[in-house]
Amino acid sequence: MIAKIMKKIKRNPIASFIVDVLVIVAAALVLSLIIKTFLIRSFFIPSGSMMDTLQIDDRIIVNELVPDLVALNRGDVVVFKDPGGWLYAEPEQVESRGLVGLGDWFMEAFGLSAADSSQHLVKRVIGVGGDHVICCDTEGKLTINGVPITEPYILEGVNPSDKEFDVTVPDNMFWVMGDNRSNSEDSRFHGDLPSKGFVPKDSVVGRAFVLSWPFERWAWLDNYPDVFKNVPNN
Repeated sequence: MIAKIMKKIKRNPIASFIVDVLVIVAAALVLSLIIKTFLIRSFFIPSGSMMDTLQIDDRIIVNELVPDLVALNRGDVVVFKDPGGWLYAEPEQVESRGLVGLGDWFMEAFGLSAADSSQHLVKRVIGVGGDHVICCDTEGKLTINGVPITEPYILEGVNPSDKEFDVTVPDNMFWVMGDNRSNSEDSRFHGDLPSKGFVPKDSVVGRAFVLSWPFERWAWLDNYPDVFKNVPNN
C-alpha cells in the first residue's frame, strides 16, 4: 500500500515537491529541538545593566551545556531564570521590526530564540561556590579570597561597587554582578530574599559566548581569565 502511494507521488511533481518540503521542515524542527534542548539558544538583552559589554536589544547566543556538563567560571556572562523576587514586574515587550523582527520570528518558530527573554537575567559571574567576595579594599577594588581584582569590563567611570558587602558563596551557587554597576540590581541588592542574593545552579540557563546582533558589533564574549588568574580556589 505504502509503496503504491509513493509511486503515485513520484509520478506527480507537485506532490513530490510537497513531500520534499514537509520532510525538510520536519528534519529542521527535529534538529532545532535537539539544538534548543542540548546545545544553544538565543536571547535578547532587555536592560542596560551589562553596558558597555551588552546594549539594550542586543542578541546573544547561549551555551546550554553550561553548567551541567561544562563548569561555570568567574568572569563568565551568564543567563539565568529569576531565582525569586529579582524581577518585580514583567517588562514591556517591544516589537522587533525589519530584519531583526524577521530573524526573531524565524528563531522563535524553530525554538532557538526565547520569546520570554525579558523573564531571564544576564549578569557576570564574580564568585563561585566557596569564594569569599568583599567590597571593597582601600583602593576601592573587589577582593575574592583575599585577592584584589581589576575589572576592565566595568562601564567606564563607574565604581566596582558603591554598596559594601562581605559574602561567602555557598556550594552550587553563584554571586553575580552587572558590568554597569551603578545600574544593575544584581546579587548585591537581593540579600533579603531566601536565596540571599546568590543564584542557584539550577536557575542557570547557560553561558553567553557570542554577541550575535547587531552584526557590526558581533563578538565573542570574553570571560577575562587574566582578571581572576591569581584568585585561589577555596
